[in-house]
Amino acid sequence: MTPASPGDGAVYTGYTCAGRVPDSMPPTTPGLHHVTAIAGDPQANADFYVETLGLRFVKRTVNHDDTKTYHFYFGDYEGSAGTNITFFPWGADGRDGEFGAGQTRDTAYLIPPDSVDYWRDRLADQDVDVTEAERFGDTVLRFEDPDGIGLEFVASDHAIESDAVPWPDGPVPETHQLRGFHSVTLAVSEVGPTAEILTDVLGYEQVAEEGDRRRYQTPAGGPHSVLDLVATDADRGHMGVGSIHHVAFTAEGVAEEEAWKEAYADHGLSASGPIDRTYFRSLYCREPGGVLFEIATDGPGFTVDEGLADLGSSLALPTWLEGKRAEIEAALPAFDPPRVDSGAGTGDE
Repeated sequence: MTPASPGDGAVYTGYTCAGRVPDSMPPTTPGLHHVTAIAGDPQANADFYVETLGLRFVKRTVNHDDTKTYHFYFGDYEGSAGTNITFFPWGADGRDGEFGAGQTRDTAYLIPPDSVDYWRDRLADQDVDVTEAERFGDTVLRFEDPDGIGLEFVASDHAIESDAVPWPDGPVPETHQLRGFHSVTLAVSEVGPTAEILTDVLGYEQVAEEGDRRRYQTPAGGPHSVLDLVATDADRGHMGVGSIHHVAFTAEGVAEEEAWKEAYADHGLSASGPIDRTYFRSLYCREPGGVLFEIATDGPGFTVDEGLADLGSSLALPTWLEGKRAEIEAALPAFDPPRVDSGAGTGDE
């Protein structure tokens, strides 16, 4: 039931130990592409992210490495890069994850500064426990999803800059809809080796520090450009329900991914791919702190097999699995899709 984890065998030797000098600087990612996590019950997962958080159910497919498991995508109206959180729902029999070093602790979304009251009240009405704090000058609402995955809403002016596409008549009014990712927080036992990969390979720059938290940002700045590192004394975490499987960064195309593959090798790391994931091409590498990094292309996007208005309305399978559709559908758990089309709801003020 465990999804494949490309790059598991990578061994970090450090730049000086790798014995290679890069021919040129690798490309710089503009920021986050998507985050993939492991859920329990598929129905509870979809209902929460659509009906409570107001994300659109943009794709229902299967884990390409385990076709008995769904793969759900939730994002803005078009499923734009930088807005999607995706899940492998393992069901009631899936083993629980255990948080620790080498894992993503929190996934943060952008909300407009004047939407804090709306979201505080909405989450309370849904019996979601919320804590509120200030971080780097921004208000942060922190809570957990039904499986215990840490989520945050960051009230930032970056939300105003976001090009996330609103979902017309979705369950959340357009003015308060999530504006894509703000950041992820990675917890590692040693910050230095992970920071080296962020800066030397992916192009992030350290821009701030507050307490035990170091903030990194891509030169592009703006939405989904931030990543935080925190050190933890916890033992290495274990993957399972309630944990993040990997974090993906954006690439323009496969040529950039090949350049990043070389850059990983220059730092003593082995990357696998690029792999065709239908909606993007993916390169995988486990960074020295233990977090699985993916680099995913910006396209071709989710409309390659469904029209924009119909995204998420049916089980989408890659061409190489279509011949097994009946067998795959019979093995998947029962599931009642949440609203998917643009006219299914009225939005509540």
